[in-house]
Amino acid sequence: MADQKAPQMQATLGLTGLTSNAMALIAPGAFLWLTFAIQAGTGVAGQPSTAPAMWLGIFAALLLCLATAVAYAEISKLYPGTGSSYYYAEQAMLSKDTAFKYARIAKFIVGWGSHLYYWVYPGVMVAVTGVFVGYIVGFLYPSVMSGSNPGPVFMGLVAVVFSFFVAWIASKGAGASTAVNLAINIVQISALVVFSVLALGYRVNHPAGAPAFNYDGQTLSTYTYQFATAKDGSTVRDASGNPLPLLDKAGKPVPFTIDYPETDASGNFLTHPNAASVVAPHKFSYMFIQATVAILILVGFESVTSMGGEAKNPTKHIPIAVIASLLIQGLVCYLIEYFAANYFLNSGYTMASATGSAAPIGDMMIMVGDALLGQGHGKYFMLAEAVTVFFALIGTTLSCMNTGARVTYAMGKDDEAPEHFGILHAGSLSPRRAIWTLAVISAVIGVVAVSLVFADATAPTDATIAALPHGLFSSFGYTTHDKLAALPNSLLMITLTSNFGTFILYALSCFLCIVAYHKRPDHNFLIHTLIPGFGLLANLVCMGFYVAGPFFNLGTKMEPLGALAISAVWGLYGAIYFLRSSKAKGKTVLLESKNVLS
Repeated sequence: MADQKAPQMQATLGLTGLTSNAMALIAPGAFLWLTFAIQAGTGVAGQPSTAPAMWLGIFAALLLCLATAVAYAEISKLYPGTGSSYYYAEQAMLSKDTAFKYARIAKFIVGWGSHLYYWVYPGVMVAVTGVFVGYIVGFLYPSVMSGSNPGPVFMGLVAVVFSFFVAWIASKGAGASTAVNLAINIVQISALVVFSVLALGYRVNHPAGAPAFNYDGQTLSTYTYQFATAKDGSTVRDASGNPLPLLDKAGKPVPFTIDYPETDASGNFLTHPNAASVVAPHKFSYMFIQATVAILILVGFESVTSMGGEAKNPTKHIPIAVIASLLIQGLVCYLIEYFAANYFLNSGYTMASATGSAAPIGDMMIMVGDALLGQGHGKYFMLAEAVTVFFALIGTTLSCMNTGARVTYAMGKDDEAPEHFGILHAGSLSPRRAIWTLAVISAVIGVVAVSLVFADATAPTDATIAALPHGLFSSFGYTTHDKLAALPNSLLMITLTSNFGTFILYALSCFLCIVAYHKRPDHNFLIHTLIPGFGLLANLVCMGFYVAGPFFNLGTKMEPLGALAISAVWGLYGAIYFLRSSKAKGKTVLLESKNVLS
C-alpha cells in the first residue's frame, strides 16, 4: 500500500460542483456536433442506413443509463469514497458473509473493465476534436483543407496537442477543473437551445415547395438554385469549385424549392417527412444499433462517484448529482436538440449530406444562420457556436480524464496497479502520474481513431477525393472510394470499443447494487433489485448485439467485431497481469478473511 502519510484528497466539492463535473462529461453542446456524423454513418456501405432511428436509439440508451444511474446513486449512499465502481465492488463483496472471498478479484475485474471505457473514451474525444478543428480550418481556409473531409495527419496532430492541453488543466486539481466545467455547462446549454430553436423554425417556415437554401458540402455554402449535374450524378463546378446552376430553357438558373423526401430512388434514407418519423423506430434493429453508438453521448453521470474523496457530503450530494446530471443533459437537452436536428433535414441538406460531412451540425448552423442573418452571414453564427463546442470539448475530455485518472489512482493505492499511480501531487493533490499517462494513451488512441475516419459507409466519392487540396496535412491517407469503403471506420471502431467498456462497467455496477443491498434491512425491491436488474439485462443485451448484429446482417460488421477483438485482448492481458502480479506480490486471489485484503 502507498504511504498513508502521503498527500490525501481534500473534501472541497459541494452539490453544484459535483453536478457540474458530471454534466460536463455528458456535454450535449459538444456531442450533437461531434457524434451526429458518426450516428449518420452507422451502417454498411451499400446497405440501408440505420440513421432514421437515431432519436429513438438515444431514448433507448437513455433508459438504460437511467437504470444504471439509479444503481450508482443507491450504492454511493453506502460506500462514499474514491474509485467509483472499483471501490464499490470491494465493499459490496466484503459486506457479505459468503461472497467476501471474491472481493479482490471482483474489484480488479471491475477496475480493469472500467479502464476499457475510461482510457479509451478520452481518446475518442481528442479524435473528434481533431475532426472538429479540421472542419473549422477547412471552412476558414478552403484552399488548404477540406472542411468536409479534413486530412488525417492534421487531425492526428490536433488530437495529440489537445490531449496534453486537457491533461495540463486536469493536473491543476479538482478545484480548477470544476470552475472550468461550471462555466462550460452554462455556455454550451445556452448555445444548443439557440440552435434547436432556429432549426425547428427553419423547418416550420419552409413547407414543401417553398424557396429555400441548397447546401454544397465542398464549398460549405448555401445557394438559391438547383445544381447542374454530370451524367455520373456529380455536381458540375466552375474553376473555383463553386457549383454551377441548373439552367431552364430560357438559360436562367432554376430556383431551388424545398422538399422532404424520405428516400431516394435507390431506397437510401434522406429526410423525415414529418415529426412522427423522427421518433419512430423504423426498424427495431436500427434502434439497437443506434443505441450502441448513442451510449457514448450519455455516459458520464457516474463520473462524480469517483470523486467521493473530494466531496463535502458524499452520501447526500453524489446520489443527487448522478441522477440530476443525466436528467438535465439526457432527458431534456439531448432529446430536444436531436429532434430539432433530425427534423431540420430537407432536400437541401439530407442525411446523405450529413454522412459525407465531418460536421453535419456545422453545416446546418450555416444554413439556419443564413436564414436568420442573410445569405453568406450564417458562417458567423456557425463560428460563434463552434467556439462553445470547443469549450464543451475541453469540459467533457477534462471530466473523463479526471474520472479515469482517479480510478487508476485507486487501483495504484490498493497496489492492484503499479504503485506509483497511487501517489498524489503534493501541491495540487491530483493523481498527476495517472493523468499524464492517460494523456499519452489518449493521444495514441486519437491518432488511430482519425486515421480512417472516412472509411466504410462514410467513404467519400472519387470525385470528392480528387477535389481535396493536395498536401501532407490535407490529402495524405485518402485512396479511392472502393478501397476506403472496404476498410473499417476507425473512429466508429474506437467509439464502439469505449462503449463496450461502458456496457461492461454499467452491467457490473448494476449487479453490485443488487449484491450490496441483498438482505439489508433497507432493501427496496423496486430500487435495489428491479431497476438495477433491468439495467443489468439491458447492458448485456447491448453487449450481445455486438456479436449477433454482424451475423444477422444488422448494421455494420467490421467495427463491432473489431471492438470485440480489442476488448478480448484487453481482458486477456488483464487476466495475465492479475495472476502474475498476485504471484509476485504474494497475494491470494480469493480472500480467506474479511480483515485480510492483500
